[in-house]
Amino acid sequence: MKVKVISVLEDNYMYLVIEENTKEAVVVDAAVPKRLLEIVRKEGVTLKAILTTHHHWDHARGNEELAKVYPELQVYGADERIGALTHKVTHNEELKFGDINVRCLFTPCHTSGHMCYFMWEENSPDAPAVFSGDTLFIGGCGKFFEGTAEQMYRNLTEILGALPKDTVSVAPMSGGCTGP
Repeated sequence: MKVKVISVLEDNYMYLVIEENTKEAVVVDAAVPKRLLEIVRKEGVTLKAILTTHHHWDHARGNEELAKVYPELQVYGADERIGALTHKVTHNEELKFGDINVRCLFTPCHTSGHMCYFMWEENSPDAPAVFSGDTLFIGGCGKFFEGTAEQMYRNLTEILGALPKDTVSVAPMSGGCTGP
């Protein structure tokens, strides 16, 4: 599993996760489709799905455009407000993209429909990774737009804190989300 970290919008990120055997890929938080399409072409991969952490424009605004470019593209998320959503996921639901396994982790607080994505490959020496959207940052946690401190505490201690110790947190340096 290869992860391309793509800096966008001055203080935000998209992530292209590539299944190296099949050259198929999923993107987490497709905010800037033009930039993403350039990297998809450069990497020579086939985009199969979008995993959207939450509905805010700086994480999901590229969904509709990408769905037009790739009519078979699957768009996953936990909130009906996510554009081009094809699959509403639930807590602990597991998805599979080639050899890449994904566990959906419902982490409401920043938004009421926020989802983190825990990814790993079976029999791989690579550590698993968690894509935390605007729940967890290297320097703290996301702003409480639609939730409570109790929810965030549970997200950080019981959900993200329960992941395997070798999990790599693919978290931005600070909160880039500007809100709704």
